Amino acid sequence: MDGGVLVKTLVSAVGVFLLASAAFAQSDRGTITGTISDPAGAVIASASIEARNTATGALYPTASSGTGNYTIAQLPAGTYDLSVTVAGFKKYVRQGLQVEVAETARIDVALEVGSSTESITVEAAAPLLKTEGGEVSHNVATETLDALPILTLTGAAASIGAANSLGNIRNPLAAVQLLPGARISTDAILRVNGMPSNSQSINIEGQDATNGFFKQQNQVNQAGMEAIQEVAIQTSNFAAEYGQAGGGYFNYTMKSGSNQLHGSGYDYFVNEVLNAGTPFTDAGSLNPAKEGQHIRNPLRQNDYGFTLGGPVTIPKLYSGHDRTFFFFSFEQFRQSAFISNTYGIVPTDAQRNGV
Repeated sequence: MDGGVLVKTLVSAVGVFLLASAAFAQSDRGTITGTISDPAGAVIASASIEARNTATGALYPTASSGTGNYTIAQLPAGTYDLSVTVAGFKKYVRQGLQVEVAETARIDVALEVGSSTESITVEAAAPLLKTEGGEVSHNVATETLDALPILTLTGAAASIGAANSLGNIRNPLAAVQLLPGARISTDAILRVNGMPSNSQSINIEGQDATNGFFKQQNQVNQAGMEAIQEVAIQTSNFAAEYGQAGGGYFNYTMKSGSNQLHGSGYDYFVNEVLNAGTPFTDAGSLNPAKEGQHIRNPLRQNDYGFTLGGPVTIPKLYSGHDRTFFFFSFEQFRQSAFISNTYGIVPTDAQRNGV
């Protein structure tokens, strides 16, 4: 075969493979769709429509079709400003529109007659009924997860803060606690809608991250909690592209940098001075100064880290504002414990005397 023909054949094959991969990949993006109409309800074709990400400044333009419909697909999760411009009508601006993972937001726009220099700004609107899909889904933001007891990665017979835990890093699967018909008890037991435990699928930015060898220990390859922007959970009736999941489809959307420099620092800790003492013990047997106090076995746990994100900027050389961003996350778990005591009950003097 001629060398040039061989190269063209290989390029074509790679292209077909990439297109097929894109067609069947699980989406980690959201969609805005709707219809543009005039005051009389007639549809408007070729309306100029633009969605702007308020964090990064990224623009996503489109135009309405001959039937007045428009769709802006593959939008990264975040907050957007939607604008519609048509000659002879006032400019329409919808601010603070939240786009969530695997969700389709329907925004129908009714324009008013006027000059294009005039504008109508909508800051909030009543949510419409969900008509773009039949799936049952839930989206949980990191701020909501931070309010949950998410230090739950312990052994099956252990409790929170126990010394024999598997590693108490924060667990984003704790979002299951907010879902109806779902239950989680560490990673060992996770049920959604009565399906078999641990039959879920976990994806990070649309890529499979499920522990295929042992799903009961997803913490081995989980994403850092502080680096997650949103947890999207589809529990039933989801599209075929979200297959290979019985007990729920979990999709983690990771944070990214924005035009503003942002960061966070944290330390979730366990210390024996905050715990109740072991019943029927006297610390005075170990330290006379603590006579009358219960023994508190040493147990120190720290899950700490920080994040930092913003625009890539090189003074006097390059400004990444609206163009290039970075995000860094670090998390580490450390534990120190010492368990050496047990207790038992012996007969009292009265019992010994048969009283």
